[in-house]
Amino acid sequence: MAVEIIMPKLGVDMQEGEIIEWKKQEGDEVKEGDILLEIMSDKTNMEIEAEDSGVLLKIVKGNGEVVPVTEVIGYIGAAGEVVDVKEAAAQPSPAQAAEQAAAQPVVSRQSASQKSEKVRATPAARRTARELNVDLSQVPGTGANGRIHQDDVEDFKAAQPKATPLARKIAEDKGIDLADITATGFGGKIVKEDVLAVLAASQPAEEKTSAPEAAPAAAELPEGVEIIKMSAMRKAVAKSMVNSYLTAPTFTLNYDIDMTEMIALRKKLIEPIMEKTGLKVSFTDLIGMAVVKTLLKPEHQYLNASLINDATEIELHKFVNLGVAVGLDEGLLVPVVHGADQMSLSEFVVASKDIIKKAQTGKLKAAEMSGSTFSITNLGMFGTKTFNPIINQPNSAILGVGATIPTPTVVDGEIAVRPIMALCLTIDHRIVDGMNGAKFMVDLKKLMENPFELLI
Repeated sequence: MAVEIIMPKLGVDMQEGEIIEWKKQEGDEVKEGDILLEIMSDKTNMEIEAEDSGVLLKIVKGNGEVVPVTEVIGYIGAAGEVVDVKEAAAQPSPAQAAEQAAAQPVVSRQSASQKSEKVRATPAARRTARELNVDLSQVPGTGANGRIHQDDVEDFKAAQPKATPLARKIAEDKGIDLADITATGFGGKIVKEDVLAVLAASQPAEEKTSAPEAAPAAAELPEGVEIIKMSAMRKAVAKSMVNSYLTAPTFTLNYDIDMTEMIALRKKLIEPIMEKTGLKVSFTDLIGMAVVKTLLKPEHQYLNASLINDATEIELHKFVNLGVAVGLDEGLLVPVVHGADQMSLSEFVVASKDIIKKAQTGKLKAAEMSGSTFSITNLGMFGTKTFNPIINQPNSAILGVGATIPTPTVVDGEIAVRPIMALCLTIDHRIVDGMNGAKFMVDLKKLMENPFELLI
């Protein structure tokens, strides 16, 4: 009997996925564990393995289609077997049936525990699940045959919906799944009003006595006009940008940096760092290290902070996880160099190049795109002089890097042409005042114009 291939639910927030590419075609032989296709959920690409052996009988959803989670996208079965797609579509898939069952009253703790014990998981994954209070039966495994690894548990925990204590308590009392709630709070956090809105919407509505109106006919498009669907990544970018723009009152500080000494330092560092790491140090690497060192000064702690609990408390970070914006044709990603404050320049070069490469090849894990405490974005390579970057929530600031342009300037009372770079700091005025932002930029400018201090 044919086995369904479904769009997997890779995280509690995932509602749909976009099929990037089928790696197997109809009629191809498939072995358990083979890569069937590549999908994109929000901003994360994931390769999907075959859970059974046989022949790929039918591809129901093709490349480029956006499919809701648990919907059937293909079938695997015996050679020559015929699949009636229409008849199969009328029946809920096993995953859909499981979701429907999950919507019923909560099962006993004993049965949940037994289910957790039956899942395939490594010992490290089970230990981490106990420490993080995660139900293994809810974690999608990325190992062979769906085996759950420690990274899967950590990624699942990191993707859990953020909610205020009050919102979480109301949802628990009313039996509402936080994953089904659209968050409107700061940083994508679920607040009390979000839970109450879902609760109100779930109340039975009065039945309409009149017949529903017929849907209006689709209007003809003018010549030369085309309508296309937004990709999953574009939707995620749009949602995060609107949330940041409407949530944080921001303003941008612009500073000119004399890059003479930074250029000289990079020339001296290229060869030794290349010999040590096999990688070329970039200006973004040097700017990133300068930002990290400046953020570590106690007087700049609010530039490395986040608002939490409905913007009633400030979370100060004693470490720096630096987000580095990466532009792709499909959208924008902000992978994170975790623990940047503990790295040497060589280590930072390796770490930043690694996450940028993963971003460009669609291999980032969810954990590698979360947890930033400050972000930088560089448009200088496109000749952009200045711009107003939008904050990567829940950070309190983001640094935009412009082009380095030969500019006449006054040096020791004489006019000289110097390479001048524009830096643009956008800050959240709820946490950081203009004076504090300016002090940060003064210290950053001083360090960048005397960059040998980066090596001390």
